[in-house]
Amino acid sequence: MKILVTGHRGYIGAYLTGLLKAEGYSVTGVDLDLYEECKLEDFTQPDKAIHKDFRNLTHEEIKGHDAVMHLAAISNDPMGELNPQLTLNVNLHGSVNLAEKAKEAGVQRFLYSGSCSVYGKGDKLDLEETDPVNPLTAYARSKIETEKEVSKMADENFTPVFLRNATAYGYSPMLRIDLVVNNLLASVHAYNEIRIKSDGSPWRPLIHAKDIARAFVALNQAPKENVHNKIINIGGNRENYQVKDIADQIKKLVPDSKIVFTNEVGDDPRNYRVKFDLLNHLVPEFELEYTLDKGMKELHDKYTESHFNKEDFEGDKFVRLRLLKNKLNQLNP
Repeated sequence: MKILVTGHRGYIGAYLTGLLKAEGYSVTGVDLDLYEECKLEDFTQPDKAIHKDFRNLTHEEIKGHDAVMHLAAISNDPMGELNPQLTLNVNLHGSVNLAEKAKEAGVQRFLYSGSCSVYGKGDKLDLEETDPVNPLTAYARSKIETEKEVSKMADENFTPVFLRNATAYGYSPMLRIDLVVNNLLASVHAYNEIRIKSDGSPWRPLIHAKDIARAFVALNQAPKENVHNKIINIGGNRENYQVKDIADQIKKLVPDSKIVFTNEVGDDPRNYRVKFDLLNHLVPEFELEYTLDKGMKELHDKYTESHFNKEDFEGDKFVRLRLLKNKLNQLNP
């Protein structure tokens, strides 16, 4: 089986290629490599690499693949707000166009990397896939609209699957620290302080980057009738945390650190706790490899090994928003 992965050199993609090849798949990777500076370690490379914007893929480059796993995107809420129109061009229009090309090229399965951030400020806790969404950012809106548009393409020959990923965290060879867990732990290595930008009360569902990649593999292998045109929350019911709970666990990991509330963002309106029962039902054999404790311990060790410090925390290379600001002219929206 041949798999095309967009964003194979990203935070999650760095895991996905290796997992796919371990299963015996042939992998084509597509990536602009905008974030090459954040690479900490070598990782498995695809059988074929295409260095280009996924929006410019041709019919011939897509043809012959059995599945497309679409990870490439402007990848979180702050980045999306930097240029909302660019976010729509890439995340919505680009993704819908890629799905159309994939269908025309005979690709059978299209797995789309979405986000639980679409729930925004939830009307209730423990949100399921059938509950109303409340996207608060251009990024979240682009993910919802892509689900709607690509879903219309589903037929007996084309199976879209929509992964609404919990908030990613954890070590990756293509490291990023602009994620709540990674950022809080990174601030310990920079200042010996766990710097919380809100009041710590918002809920977040969490999932290790490798477990997101593992979910892509599992959903690609699942029977078509189980996943055809399904929206599926990706995470674990026990892995919902308030930000202040994350800080408390980091404090246990690094006892001499200090919890500091900086109040940089004031009241964070994004507050959602998510249920993952559908994933457990559709793919019962899939289980998370990482708990928050395990993932933070690994990340703490990697920060220590790489001598992560204040300069790294305040610099550009591990923060996607800062890197994107420097490279916007390369995207040519």
